[in-house]
This record gives sequence, structure tokens and C-alpha cells, in this order.
Amino acid sequence: MWSDLYFEVKRFIMYKLKNKFRQLFLTAATVGAACLLAGCGVGASAAEAGDSGAAEGQSDAGSSQNSGSSDSQRLQVVATIFPEYDWVKEILGDQADNVDLTLLLGNGTDMHSFQPTMADILKVSTCDVFIYVGGESDSWVADVLKGAGNPERKAINLMDVLGDQAKEEEVVEGMQDEDGHTHVEADSADAHDSDADSDKERTESEVREDSSHDSEGHSHDEGTDDDLEYDEHVWLSLKNASLFCDTIASTLADADPEHAQLYQQNAAVYEEKLAALDQDYQTTVDGSQSKTLLFADRFPFRYLTDDYNLTYYAAFTGCSAETDASFETITFLAGKLDELKLPVVLTIENSDQKVAKAVIENTNTRDQKILTLNSMQSVTAQDMEEGTTYLSIMENNLQILKEAL
Repeated sequence: MWSDLYFEVKRFIMYKLKNKFRQLFLTAATVGAACLLAGCGVGASAAEAGDSGAAEGQSDAGSSQNSGSSDSQRLQVVATIFPEYDWVKEILGDQADNVDLTLLLGNGTDMHSFQPTMADILKVSTCDVFIYVGGESDSWVADVLKGAGNPERKAINLMDVLGDQAKEEEVVEGMQDEDGHTHVEADSADAHDSDADSDKERTESEVREDSSHDSEGHSHDEGTDDDLEYDEHVWLSLKNASLFCDTIASTLADADPEHAQLYQQNAAVYEEKLAALDQDYQTTVDGSQSKTLLFADRFPFRYLTDDYNLTYYAAFTGCSAETDASFETITFLAGKLDELKLPVVLTIENSDQKVAKAVIENTNTRDQKILTLNSMQSVTAQDMEEGTTYLSIMENNLQILKEAL
């Protein structure tokens, strides 16, 4: 897919690498001559794209965030998503001002729809450390890493770090799959039908009108036969975050041995904070009456719920592109709210809440609150400037969890 683009930028990448590793030995006059020569032909076009794109932290798919100006003598680190970026900043500590750290998916860009620009590819190709999730949304990465680039570059694939601990994406009872089918177990479906008949009379057309959409979903009793797919929202587990920080610190230490001890010390301090918050989550769950969450939205929180043995129901899987829930999904979720007497319907950030409102309208009491758990897939540069961190978001999520349980 990317072969044409590689040919177009290959010469510029090689020039950048040559300049990167020889700069310490070049005089100012030689550097100027090299830059002048690079201004010819394809190299000039690619260089212009690189200077106006990744080097300044800009991307057509969404502005990327750059901490510090680009300098080929500085350690260059590229992180695809906000949690990775924030972990690196914590581990770098005082050394952050001396490292060129780039957030590739800045300004709230959704990784599920992200396509890298030429500037993004150049940034990844020439960096020293590249950190990415490694799930289906990062399918573009393999081709980029195969292309010409920094031969010393170190890449961290979070899914590979997890290994056997990576979880398959699952379709649970009541959830609408990618084919528009709603997974409902037979016994639960019969029980819900009985409850629905005794509680109130609502037609399918009325429910569809409430949710303001037209769906073609239908129920079935067995799971889907889709190819195996792993849940890529691995950062939403505090336990996973600690494991990732260990790997990042070791990789940074290998890339920059002079500051290896600093990185390891910073990682240890940060991991203590992660462990303390993890314990707060466990204490909250242990002391709660309910152990069930209900999402009228996509569900990217499987790693978090599994950490604390919580049960969940949701409208869609975490990576689903669906936004309109079927009649079966809405009535199933509404029935669960009534059955379990849950006080809260959850959504993720930037939800239009249409499905949540439709679910509530189909309950007996219609008085449930809609609250938002932040999955960190839409963090903007402004959020970061205002002090948003991985820990601050997870701390806020804990407060939402307390109310939902």
C-alpha cells in the first residue's frame, strides 16, 4: 500500500539519516553544502514536506504534539497515542527538555481512522525510539518499519509486550456485532421478553423513533464466526501501564546509556503511583454493592474491568464503527438496567449519547444518569497544556466508577 510513497521519499530519508549520524563531524560549511544539495529534485520536495509536517509537529490527520524543537543530535522519540507520550514524559523527567518527543496522533485524532502522512512516516523512519500499540489500527506501521530508516531505531509494540496477556475482543450478551447482529442468550432473551411484557407495552417502531435511527439488526443465540481479533485498548489497565513503563524505561536506557539510571529511577517512582491508584480501584470495587457496568456505547474498557473482576454490558465492541444500536440491543440494555437497578448508563468521551438516552427511555424509571469514562482516545494539545495526564484521567475515571457502582 505504501510502496509508491516509499519510492518518493526514500532519497530524503537516506539524506536525513546520513546527516543525523555525521553531523557531529561536519563543519558548518559542509552542513550548509549538504542542505543545498538536498534541495534538488525529489529530495527538495520531500524535505519541504518533512519541514512543514512532522518536524513542526503537524499532521493532516490531526496535529501531533512536539516537546522541544527537532535536533538530530537529540534523542528522538515518537509515540503514537497520548498514554505512551505521557509515560515517556514521566520517565524522562528532567531530561525531557533535552529529548525530541513527538505525539503522532495529536489533537484528538482517533487511532481507529488514522492514516499517516508523508511527514509522519519520515518522523517514524528517522527516530531513535518508536512506541505504538500494535493492534489492528496500527496496520500501517509494519510497512513503515520495513522501509529505509534509522538502522539503530528501537520499536516498542505494546501488544507484543503483553504477549499472552493480550485479550481477544469479545462480543458479550446484548452487544451488537459488526454485522448488526445482537448477541442474546436464549434464557436471558426469554426472561427479558417476559419482563418487558409485564412492565410496559412499547412497540419496536417507538423504540427506533426514540433512538433516532434505522437499524437492520437482529438477534441470534450464538457468537460470531469473525476472525480472531485482539482488543487493542491495552493502556486502560493500570497493571498494563506499569509493565509498559518498565519496557519504555529499559529501551530509553539502551538508547541513551548516559541517563539510564535517571530513566529507571523515574520509572520506579511513577510505577509506585500507578500501583497506589490500582489499589484504590480495587478498594472501590471491593466495597461496592454492584459489580456491573452498563455502556450504551463502544466498550474499550475490557482490560480495566477484567483487572477488578467486573461484569459489563455494552452496545458495541471497543473498535466498532457502529453508532446506531439495533432494537434488540436497546431493549436488552434497558432490561438490564431494570433488572439490576443500575443507577448509571456509561458512555465514552465525545459520545452524542443518542443510544444512552434511548436505552434510558425504555426503562421503567427513566431516571438513570449518563456519565462518561474517558478512554483517552481524544486528548488534545489544549488538554495537555491544561495539565491533563494519564494519571489524572484514570483518577477521574475512578470517581465515575464509584458513582456507577
